Amino acid sequence: MAGSTRTAPVIALVGNPNVGKSTVFNALTSLHQHTGNWPGKTVATARGAYTYHERTYTLVDLPGTYSLRPGSAEEEVTRDYLLSGEADVTLVVADATGLERNLALVLQVLEAAWPVVVCVNLLDEAAKKQITVDLEALQERLGCPVVGAAARSGRGLDALRRALEEAADRPGTRPLPELDCAGDCEGCAHRRAAAVMERAAAIAAEVTEMDPRSAHRRDRVLDRLLTSRATGIPVMLGLLALVLWLTMAGANVPSRLLSGLLMGWQEPLRGICETLRAPWWLTGALVDGVYRTVAWVVSVMLPPMAIFFPLFTLLEDAGYLPRVAFNLDHFFQKAGAHGRQSLTMCMGLGCNACGVMGCRIIQSPRERLIAIVTNAFVPCNGRFPTLIALISMFFVAGEGLWGSFTSAAMLMGAVVLSVAMTLWASRFLSRTVLKGEPSSFSLELPPYRMPQVGQVLVRSILDRTLFVLGRAVAVAAPAGLLIWTAANVSVGGESVLLRLAGILEPLGRLMGLDGIILLAFLLGFPANEIVVPCILMGYLSTGTLTDYGSLAELQELLAGHGWTAATALSALLFTLFHFPCGTTCLTIWRETRSWKWTALAVALPTCIGAALCVGVHLVWGLLA
Repeated sequence: MAGSTRTAPVIALVGNPNVGKSTVFNALTSLHQHTGNWPGKTVATARGAYTYHERTYTLVDLPGTYSLRPGSAEEEVTRDYLLSGEADVTLVVADATGLERNLALVLQVLEAAWPVVVCVNLLDEAAKKQITVDLEALQERLGCPVVGAAARSGRGLDALRRALEEAADRPGTRPLPELDCAGDCEGCAHRRAAAVMERAAAIAAEVTEMDPRSAHRRDRVLDRLLTSRATGIPVMLGLLALVLWLTMAGANVPSRLLSGLLMGWQEPLRGICETLRAPWWLTGALVDGVYRTVAWVVSVMLPPMAIFFPLFTLLEDAGYLPRVAFNLDHFFQKAGAHGRQSLTMCMGLGCNACGVMGCRIIQSPRERLIAIVTNAFVPCNGRFPTLIALISMFFVAGEGLWGSFTSAAMLMGAVVLSVAMTLWASRFLSRTVLKGEPSSFSLELPPYRMPQVGQVLVRSILDRTLFVLGRAVAVAAPAGLLIWTAANVSVGGESVLLRLAGILEPLGRLMGLDGIILLAFLLGFPANEIVVPCILMGYLSTGTLTDYGSLAELQELLAGHGWTAATALSALLFTLFHFPCGTTCLTIWRETRSWKWTALAVALPTCIGAALCVGVHLVWGLLA
């Protein structure tokens, strides 16, 4: 056997979605591969290694799949890898709380690859639901090693390593198939699949003991609340409002502290440049341009993302996000899009770049493009500070609890409007440049589970927050240089910044804004967080990004430059609907490898936002 002669046997890791496959991968390899409690999370293979008895094993985490008969990109990747013969051992992870649906894949793997080891995971969850699995009987019926485990707590992992070692060295005899049909025609394939399901059901009935009424009672009670027509949408909106409130309220103090820390390094850096006798323009470009812009982006982006992404991942691990897709699937189907787009849309609330990357979970290329192009219609956390400031200054009377409640309600209204526009834009694309019928969407609702808070914090910060922040900094640094140059280089006695604002003034007035505001949105391309500072820089002619002391001071300044409630409403609408930030645009291009789709993702929300602003301005003028 080839596996016995290799110094580093390769183990292929396969399983249905939501069985803890990636958790097994993490536990064996000590790598923090991202694990998600909703189907289709893993869309590419991940590799890791572990050592057992002074021997190194390579573990390949394949995409979650329900079948080896390709019906999606994930299933095709898994099937092709197993048939390639690269793996010396195949490890199939099954869920002890739903063994029947997992055994169908186990039986297919036993036909396609050998040797095979089966890991019955989540025994701790099964015990809570009074489900017992006879592992010895299951091993006898399958004809391959079976190991029980609770990977999140480390239970059974040593026995699993031992079983994998024995399978690599002594693969044993491959069991003969016990199916009724072996033909290759379409009819035979259908009957063969049915035979697999029948055998899986029979084996599960033999080796599993449970009370069907008590085993899933908790999940059914929660589903009646979270997925029913009467309460599913209201509860979803309430949880979203809570996540947004915790994100924005919790980020205020850390953002101020981080801003003070990073901005405090400006003068020492300036001193270093002066010591090196750098010319004034180079010092200004590096310190007031590049560094100040990057520091601003980091201080404003990092705290909200460090709060939103862990909260989002907690809901993901708990099993709630598939319920969001279930609640919204009907709306996206009516729009000609895919139900999983609702998940990527929710990710966009934290960061549109993450939402775009999340579109990989959609198998259909057409529907994936719809989700990518429309993701920026939902506001990311970078737009929320501007939205909250505009709402608080111009549309909320009073402070305290009532003011906070009113602000939260209006912010939720803005989010609901963005979701509605996402659906409209998806329908528009599905009827025009991306014509087609929505593909079938089967979604398994995983059991509710207690999230692992420690792993959530590590994964969300490393996999999402720092990754997105790194891309944002890469875009913000050159943009900061451009902003400083425009503000400090004069042509005919007037800065380039003000000249550009003058060019944009007619369009700005038509939209109910002005040239400075439109230019600020353009300068905010590297990160939406710097739009308001750019507005202040233009109004005050400071030559660098300018902070504001309080909302009252900001409102007084804006009113002094002609702002009214109508101006604020147009600014709010354009904040909701305009081109995605530079990080998101870069991500769109990397995901599509097409400037055409990147340009469409920029143009579509911008045109809609501009049209809404013009319409509001005209109607407001008629009513005034």
